[in-house]
Amino acid sequence: MTTIQQFMDRFERFCPETWRYHEDPVGLHFGKRDQEIHHILTTLDVRPEVVDEAIELGCDFIVAHHPVIFHRPNDLTEDDPQQAMYAKLIRHHIGVYCAHTNLDAAPGGMNDWLAEAYGIIDTEVLVPNEPATFTEDGKRVGMGRIGRLVEPMRVRALVERVKAYHHLEGVRVVSADLDQMVQRVAVLGGDGGSFYHEALAQGAEVYITGDAYYHTAHDMLAAGLTVIDPGHHMESICKDHLTALIQSWAQKDHWQVTVRSSIMNTDPFTFL
Repeated sequence: MTTIQQFMDRFERFCPETWRYHEDPVGLHFGKRDQEIHHILTTLDVRPEVVDEAIELGCDFIVAHHPVIFHRPNDLTEDDPQQAMYAKLIRHHIGVYCAHTNLDAAPGGMNDWLAEAYGIIDTEVLVPNEPATFTEDGKRVGMGRIGRLVEPMRVRALVERVKAYHHLEGVRVVSADLDQMVQRVAVLGGDGGSFYHEALAQGAEVYITGDAYYHTAHDMLAAGLTVIDPGHHMESICKDHLTALIQSWAQKDHWQVTVRSSIMNTDPFTFL
């Protein structure tokens, strides 16, 4: 038997909720701590199509990166699609656990996965947690990573690498020179535009992040920083990594659970 509490205890060893950024609503959003779980689904977002997928697959627990409840509702009416989804989760006794900025900050978590995917090596933390936080084995905790490419490459070639990894037809690029040779690269999954000063301060030539804001992009360009914006959905990389991570825990701790990644594409944007 494996319970939600057992899962949470194990997850906390890897990625404590205290590593979250400010008051980010991480942790258990649906379910009871003593609830038994047998079939786990990992996802970036908890959207109606993901809940339907979980029901069809017989999953009783969802592990998501983005919190399913960002803002507390003032009422609960099923005329609202979001709240109808909440009701469906409760009716089908599906627990939901969310690891957001604490997963972004975790050594071996979201931003290490992204850095590895883009070929960035010798990485360091871009935005350290405050107060300074370290793991038991001395690794610094914080969001984003900065490091170097194995070999210098042109901006346009790095753009193609990012596009190919995410199977995208196009990405937004802020650059004064697409043929510039670059090597020092920073990455921060999701909406990282507000941290571009940290990338500049640490010598980044390129910053890979999502949701670059128009006026901030002007400032980035003026500062000489190239930005590659593959969209917030770049964080969907978490699904397979979380699945592999949980499967390793299940094998080690003898959990009688199955784990699978959602196949739903929850990106609200389409490139045409």
